[in-house]
Amino acid sequence: MSNVNVAFIPARKGSVRLKNKNIINLAGHPLIAYTIDVAVRSKKFNYIFCITDSKKYQRISNYYGCNFFPLRPKNTSGPVDPDYKWVKWALKILDELDIRFDNFSILRPTNPFRTTRMIKSAFSSFNKNDADSIRAVERTKTHPGKIWIYKNHYLQPLLNRKLKNIPWHSSQYAALPIYYAQNASLEICKKESFKKSKSITGNKILPFFTSGYEGFDINTKLDYDFAKLIMDKKKIRIKKKSFFNV
Repeated sequence: MSNVNVAFIPARKGSVRLKNKNIINLAGHPLIAYTIDVAVRSKKFNYIFCITDSKKYQRISNYYGCNFFPLRPKNTSGPVDPDYKWVKWALKILDELDIRFDNFSILRPTNPFRTTRMIKSAFSSFNKNDADSIRAVERTKTHPGKIWIYKNHYLQPLLNRKLKNIPWHSSQYAALPIYYAQNASLEICKKESFKKSKSITGNKILPFFTSGYEGFDINTKLDYDFAKLIMDKKKIRIKKKSFFNV
């Protein structure tokens, strides 16, 4: 019997660096619409829920194909609240609704460049391995060895390590060990692993290596302007009539 999968799309109405970024107009549609659209077209999810504290966001997400979900409480929607809080709340709601499932995915709405191929590929890898979760990562653009801490008027390297007696911060990027950074494109976790570990990753975390723009994340005005250029280049379109014109 195949697993039952649910997708969570977390979308707080409060955003600090780019106001209302989750519903900002990108090529005629709210940004969140691209995440919903690719989740629907992937046909990998039995349910797709927008986890939001905004009635407007709720209306938009339902219009583009999300299943209805209650509004997220304020004590899970603050700018520093961890994902664990809202995931725990969401799983409690699903238990109360008697919706049974095996895995949940987190698809963050700030990434408009996911593809159905990458979602299907991630599920294929996840289902073939005995992992608690799979998380999208990409090679770091800024190496940790070249990051500095400002303390007592002076700079200190975050990682005070050397390569052939040369400090990492003075070594060529290509010579340094490879590090990976998580991005906003995809996370899948077993429900039972979440309950046991009390985290959205569990203990055995499988990597899903994104490429190109798959891990792109819109958080600033510069990100948004660049995304508009990519959108024109890639000609990404949603068939449904825009919510802005309804």
